[in-house]
Amino acid sequence: MEVFNKLYSQVSSSVSSTVSQLSGVLPGNPVTREFDASTHIASAGPGLVWKIYKGCKRSTKQEASIFVFEKRQLEKWNKSDREIILESLKRGVTQLTKIRHPQVLTVQHPLEESRESLAFATESVFASLANVLGKTTNMPQPANMSDYKLYDIEIKYGLLQISEGLAFLHNDVKLLHKNITPESILINKQGVWKIFGFDFCVHNTNPANLPPAYPCDGFSPTLPEICQSNLEYLAPECVLNQVNSPASDMFAVGVLAYVLNSTGNQSLVPVRDLQQFRARAQQLKNLNSGKLQCIPEALREYVKLLLNVTPDIRPDAHQFIKIPYFDDVGIKTLTYLDSLLQWDNLQKSQFYKGLPEALPKLPQRVKVQRVLTCLSRDLAQPAMVPFILPSVLDIAQDCTKEEYCLYVLPYLKPVMKLMDPIQILLIMLQRMELLLKLTPPEDVQQHVLPMLYRGLDSDIPQVHELCLSILPTFANLLDHSSVKNSLLPRIKRLCLSTSSLSVRVNCLLCVGRLLEHLDKWLVLDEILPFLPQIPSREPAVLMGILGIYKLAMNHKKLGISKEVIATRILPFLMPLCIENGLTLTQFNALVALVKEMFQLVESEHRTKLEQLNSVKDEQKVLTATMPTFQPANKPVELDHAFSGLGLDSFVSMNLQEKQKVVEQRETFKAFQNQPALEPVKPVKTVTTPPKDLTSSLLADWSNANMGSRVGSGIGGVTSPVTNGGGNMWASPQQQFSQNLPNSWGGPKSSQPNWGVLDNLLPTGNTPNKIPMNQMGQRQPLIPNPSMGATSPNNNTLSKDDIMDLLS
Repeated sequence: MEVFNKLYSQVSSSVSSTVSQLSGVLPGNPVTREFDASTHIASAGPGLVWKIYKGCKRSTKQEASIFVFEKRQLEKWNKSDREIILESLKRGVTQLTKIRHPQVLTVQHPLEESRESLAFATESVFASLANVLGKTTNMPQPANMSDYKLYDIEIKYGLLQISEGLAFLHNDVKLLHKNITPESILINKQGVWKIFGFDFCVHNTNPANLPPAYPCDGFSPTLPEICQSNLEYLAPECVLNQVNSPASDMFAVGVLAYVLNSTGNQSLVPVRDLQQFRARAQQLKNLNSGKLQCIPEALREYVKLLLNVTPDIRPDAHQFIKIPYFDDVGIKTLTYLDSLLQWDNLQKSQFYKGLPEALPKLPQRVKVQRVLTCLSRDLAQPAMVPFILPSVLDIAQDCTKEEYCLYVLPYLKPVMKLMDPIQILLIMLQRMELLLKLTPPEDVQQHVLPMLYRGLDSDIPQVHELCLSILPTFANLLDHSSVKNSLLPRIKRLCLSTSSLSVRVNCLLCVGRLLEHLDKWLVLDEILPFLPQIPSREPAVLMGILGIYKLAMNHKKLGISKEVIATRILPFLMPLCIENGLTLTQFNALVALVKEMFQLVESEHRTKLEQLNSVKDEQKVLTATMPTFQPANKPVELDHAFSGLGLDSFVSMNLQEKQKVVEQRETFKAFQNQPALEPVKPVKTVTTPPKDLTSSLLADWSNANMGSRVGSGIGGVTSPVTNGGGNMWASPQQQFSQNLPNSWGGPKSSQPNWGVLDNLLPTGNTPNKIPMNQMGQRQPLIPNPSMGATSPNNNTLSKDDIMDLLS
């Protein structure tokens, strides 16, 4: 097959030059209306004058071969010879068109003539036998078929096919071919040998009730060679005795058999003219078996009979095809394949059952070209596929990837979609290793994987088990979306719903084999939550679950965390430890895994806690050992932070003043909350103005709470504030007395008692201090400026007195 593919690639390389040649030959020929010609692939006919092009029919896209004779080849002959040659070629094609037989080349479009060419279309062919034997006239260049070697089975079956074709011509058509040569034998695309070149055929002239009679025109040396039979293959009596008979064609078969088996494909005696022809006839009279040593022993004596100069001694076509030489397993196999169309399905099924045993006896090229093509015709019948499929896969087993993709895979793709009968899927699954080995990844995704999905969705446990055992081999071809959306849901559904223990265990084993090809989050989200849901506690199922947990825990890519183990897995595994159905080995495995998981949780969490504690200790040590940095200069106090920046007008009070105001307010609130005091008789002997708390509070209240509206009370200046009676110049004592509570001498109390505060007055030699009970007689602590300094009641408190009182 490698040689076959190599030849095809060589031939295909000449496409561009072929198209340019055809553009000058075929335009105008009616054949081009129905057929498209592409590549020049071979040559055939007398003198190999017919060029063979690969083509196809436009309407059906069916492959075909287009035979073209370019009239410019006639330029080397004179005008009269040109007409004879044209008539001979036309006659041969016309006769070929009339005959229908499996061993005769099939014509798809009759001969058409244009000014530049003759052309007709036939079934798709590979090459002529002459091309295969090394003759490259009118072949695309470079043309090298020296590597194409015919196998013994091909030669044997080819001789049988030619003999069958001659038997049909002689007995049914009453026709002599008269030119059985390698140039007149074509090998089609399936490797079948076909008879071609009826240019010199002779018809029976007697009526049907009389023995056939075939006229003989003899051999004329004046005619061109391509207008007469090849002398090397022509029987002696045709020239020497002017007699034609079916035995003449059988003589040509004998010569052909010798050429095919001889070294270098040489004839027994070379013949180029009549003189050599007569000399060969004399040698054949004394022919012995020693000169036929190149021929297989089973055929040797029969070839000697075929080459006998006496026509009556030669076996006819029917006798020749029945000789023991053709009684071979390979030949019988190919013969049965040719007759399949005549059998019913029962006969075919019996043949297909035994075909796998016969295939090893056939060469790979024959199996691919011949056998596979015959088998493909019945692949369209689903009932026959289970019988054919094993043989197709056996043929694929010996193919290269290129051969498999080119010849086998196109037939298998439709078969992969069949689910009925179920044997088709079973056979495919059993040979899945072969399919994965040869099928390209893109075809695996498009055709093989969907077949497995259909197998998982079926109701046959045997199919389920095969699918589950095969799926892990696809792991490297599966993408994340296929696994998540198509594969895992089917496996999970099958594992949960099946009633077969074997299927359930195989589901778990399949998941376990797929683990290393899955990512961590898919395992955590899809697989681990699914395991506790399995409605079975059979020991085999538990061991399958155990295996998945063990793989997931120990796999370096997955590595289940301690949180998952502690919260999901261990709570599920612990109750399983007391299952009574477990064997001692299974129990030990389960307990060992539980211990291992617990130790993992313990060690990891202890390590974590140790790390946290060490971090805290390190922070404490670091804090204790850090040096304290003292500023070189004394830090600026907050009260003086903005001094010297021109912001003094925006600062109303410093911090000490604010603290002092707060203390005074708290003292004032304390006095308000005290109960009322009993009035005490006033002491009139004290005449010195008191340094009492009231005047101090009044001064502080005036300074702190009145803001810019209150003037200085220290110097005896009253504030222009309107009191309740409408007097804007009321003394601070009067304003304060109006707002005091009743027990403090407010408006509702005419006799306030201030005696309890007399002990707060400073003791000394000052005779002018006034007792507190006498302050209620509306004598001002700070005199009104209008009273004058000489007033007898102008006992003004000095600033020092007020500060002494507050201290």
